[in-house]
Amino acid sequence: MNDSKSQGNQLVFCGCHEGGIKAFEGLINSGFYFSAIVCLSPEQGQRYQVSGYHDYRPLAQKHNIPMYIPKTYALTAEEDLAFFQNGNFDILIQGGWQRLFPCQVLSALKTGALGLHGSADLLPKGRGRSPMNWALIEGRKRFLMHLFLIKPGVDDGDVIGIQDFDITPFDDIETLYFKYAIVYRDLLLKHLPSVQKKSFALLPQNGTPSYYPKREPKDGRIDWEEMDIWQIYNFVRAQTRPYSGAFGKLNGRDVRIWRCRPFETRMWDNQSKYGKILETFGKKLIINCRGGFLCIDEWEEI
Repeated sequence: MNDSKSQGNQLVFCGCHEGGIKAFEGLINSGFYFSAIVCLSPEQGQRYQVSGYHDYRPLAQKHNIPMYIPKTYALTAEEDLAFFQNGNFDILIQGGWQRLFPCQVLSALKTGALGLHGSADLLPKGRGRSPMNWALIEGRKRFLMHLFLIKPGVDDGDVIGIQDFDITPFDDIETLYFKYAIVYRDLLLKHLPSVQKKSFALLPQNGTPSYYPKREPKDGRIDWEEMDIWQIYNFVRAQTRPYSGAFGKLNGRDVRIWRCRPFETRMWDNQSKYGKILETFGKKLIINCRGGFLCIDEWEEI
């Protein structure tokens, strides 16, 4: 068992996303102790539109850990900066925080802040927002999780550890978050003891950076004319729950699509427009697409 208190380390957990739950619980169950948890309130989670928001207050109460609700998501309010400057923290562990940490927060930490960023390529390729969504949209086959030392820039810190996992044809954004959670827990359990002892090695990011842009709900529109059957499949699975879903028009109706799958690539209907409903089987819809027919398993009118 590891006991961070006995090593003179003060850990603070900063997260508001469900992807950090397994990492948090894994560290607690392995004997690590957090001096504080920083998490947005449910009202803030809604205000800032945090997809996959998780309220860590029940876990804080269960493990008798002090909880801090910040004034702002950016942690730039005077009260937020004072919390970190007076906290005497050694290490911050990021558990899903979609904002850059201010320089004043990072400089207040004795050792530093540990973050996680994933990309379909080794960093610095694939910095920025929504990398798992983009990896699915692009049809990538693997994903690499980087445990790194957070700097004020965008995912530009030196890397401490890397672990990859498959993106299978059956994954969607929900199952990728499951894999993310497992890998983050395992990376922290493997590397946190050496970080506490300040005996860890750093791997610099080499090469020309590339950045993914932020995705918003409006970016989920399906273009039936331009996208083929496989692109639409990837597009839908990249934006299903906990995100807002892909959407488009079917026979003149606006619908949101939560689950679909390629149905047939040898049949075709050259008399129908792309995006037309060809057949129905109960609630399931068969749609004419470029390159074949798509089966929509779960959808709703909007």
